[in-house]
Amino acid sequence: MGNDTAAEAGPVNVQAKPKKPASASYEDNKARALSTDVAVRADLAAREDAEPEILYYLTDDESGIVRRNLAINPCTPVKANLILAQDDEDDVRMELARKICRLLPDLSGEQTAILLEKTIEVLNILARDQEAAVRAIISESLKDSIDAPKNIVMTLAQDIEEIVSSPILEYSPLLSDNDLLEIMASGIAAGALPAIARRQGIGEDVSGAVVAQLEVPAVSALLANPSAKIREETLDEIMDQAEGIEPLHEPLAMRLNLSLRAIRRIAGFVGASLVEKLVSRHNLPAATEKELKSIIRRRIDQTKTFSEQPEESGKTFAERLFADGALNEEKVADAVDLKDQDFVATALSLLCKYSQKRVKAMLASRNGKVVTSLCWKAGLSMRLAFKIQTVIAQVPRREIVNARNGIEYPFTEEEMDWQLSFYES
Repeated sequence: MGNDTAAEAGPVNVQAKPKKPASASYEDNKARALSTDVAVRADLAAREDAEPEILYYLTDDESGIVRRNLAINPCTPVKANLILAQDDEDDVRMELARKICRLLPDLSGEQTAILLEKTIEVLNILARDQEAAVRAIISESLKDSIDAPKNIVMTLAQDIEEIVSSPILEYSPLLSDNDLLEIMASGIAAGALPAIARRQGIGEDVSGAVVAQLEVPAVSALLANPSAKIREETLDEIMDQAEGIEPLHEPLAMRLNLSLRAIRRIAGFVGASLVEKLVSRHNLPAATEKELKSIIRRRIDQTKTFSEQPEESGKTFAERLFADGALNEEKVADAVDLKDQDFVATALSLLCKYSQKRVKAMLASRNGKVVTSLCWKAGLSMRLAFKIQTVIAQVPRREIVNARNGIEYPFTEEEMDWQLSFYES
């Protein structure tokens, strides 16, 4: 513990007011540390004026209440904190994390650096704690810090729990765009991607990587982030997704600094009320407003024409249009919007000159590469191929094939022919 003879008192002056010898408090505290009464030891563990070696001794106490008070005590020595950071009880480790969180905001400049240096090992342990609540406390504390150790920040950013990784991913000034790309490439916690999308000032590469994950909440958050830089090609990818995903319509329409080309395209699939918002948001001239509204009317008329076949099945309608030479991309796109599986399957069969059985097998495969190749064979655009993957074939999110440069098929003709060769006529 300590040197009991180091602080022996001198003789008491009987003429003066009696004073307790300096060593008496230390001896009293030693006795309290050995007490069989948990309340006595717990009170001692909470005392900020208790000697460091006595507080250290109490880290081995059998009572979780005692060790919890030690974790709370700001004067508990660093060596004791290291032991408490590996305590068996979650409450002890959580209180230790909270203590460090309370201390950090009250310190500044050099003091913070010194504290972090002294507690670096404790922070490292807590950042890898088995209990997510402990790690979350550290994450919340360090999210704005410029003095936090970079390795700890990276550990928290790559945590498997969203509650831990999200604060760091969204706010930490220590993470560069390259760090974010590395973290996304290695895989991040489910639900944490929107935190990156909300981050201030992310660059074009990071925005592109967020969109490539095809997570609607993340793309929506990215569109709502005015400081995020988004390439035109990336915006095209978002619009490819948004055509078939209604929750993306409003965030896309409300995105600032859209080009007129993008505005026209958005008007081609959002509702009339959102076109009004587009006009207002971008302060468009009357001529452009008139043009956008005509796009809406034309789309509504086309949908009515397609749907006015109450006695005709999708298959029969597609065959009739094909016989009349009127089966084109526009008609297939209308059928996709209406989720008419029979029309789309029949149209692909006729346009590719494949059997219905072959086409249906390809669509049922839920394979993005196969469905994309089928759409290419039918002479459809890559943008429509994306919609057919998501709406008709229901390709799993992570297997969906995206356009190259926003509009082009990403594979060579040889690659797509090879994909199609696996399915017999």
